[in-house]
Amino acid sequence: MSNVVLKVTMGQLKKMAVFYQGYAVKPVPHSLFTAKKNQTTITGYNSGKVLFQGPNAESEANQWQSASEKVGDSKLPVAKNGLKKESVSKTSLPAGFSTWSVIGSDEVGNGSYFGPLTVCAVYASAEQLSFLKNMGVQDSKALTDARIITIAKQLLQHVPHSVINLMPEKYNEVQPTMSQGKMKALLHNQVLDQLLKKIAPEKPKAILVDQFELPSTYFKHIADQKVQVKENIHFQTKGESHHLAVAAASIIARYYFLKTLVDMTAASGYPIPSGAGANVDLIAADMYREGGLELLDKYTKLHFANTQKAIRLANR
Repeated sequence: MSNVVLKVTMGQLKKMAVFYQGYAVKPVPHSLFTAKKNQTTITGYNSGKVLFQGPNAESEANQWQSASEKVGDSKLPVAKNGLKKESVSKTSLPAGFSTWSVIGSDEVGNGSYFGPLTVCAVYASAEQLSFLKNMGVQDSKALTDARIITIAKQLLQHVPHSVINLMPEKYNEVQPTMSQGKMKALLHNQVLDQLLKKIAPEKPKAILVDQFELPSTYFKHIADQKVQVKENIHFQTKGESHHLAVAAASIIARYYFLKTLVDMTAASGYPIPSGAGANVDLIAADMYREGGLELLDKYTKLHFANTQKAIRLANR
């Protein structure tokens, strides 16, 4: 069994906790989270150390390497202030990839207890890249929600795209027999197929999926699908920094996700937030008191640990 330990900041540790929320298992003592993904157990300790254990530990840890320090690795450069410098994000993408005509896909909502799992694909031709850059397209995580909404509305009018919102009820229906990783793979495959048909006979020079699984695992997930998008497809963590098509897909996906939360707020009468923090548990507890699991099923991803936390709060 392979073991890898990373040292991360508290901010990064919290981001990892949200990322792995859909894979959460019972946490071990002194940890912020424990998760099981790709046959690998990931444990994030309050000390800032993250332990990856399993046959795919190295590859799973690699996606976090650019913002972390590998414990025991003295080769990382040290800044004058004594802090470790971030290593450069590695890529196996071809030279000049960022200037190509590319379909990019990304997803949001996988770490949020409330709301859908939203996946989007965008086609950005080489001729559109300057326009997208001038519009302010970049990683959605670096943008305010207000800015995301403004840019997304423009993107929807100018770039070919495909979006799927997997709503909580459907998510909860398939989740007991399907991992979140497989759900995401199927949704990415579907939006890519839809968009390729939409832009035909034009073809992108490549496809870039914001990597959330090993490519081999991704292809296993879609192996049972009648249509499998595989031609000229690439996978890259932090894909939004490698092509604007992925950044645009991230923005549109986030827009649809936020819009759905607004619609859910109106329908439920509760202020529906994103994320999976303590504020989420309080709202979920109120909803559970009103309508039990049947009501939560309409708005939340029931397998998250937040469900049991909400039930305990509701029963106090």
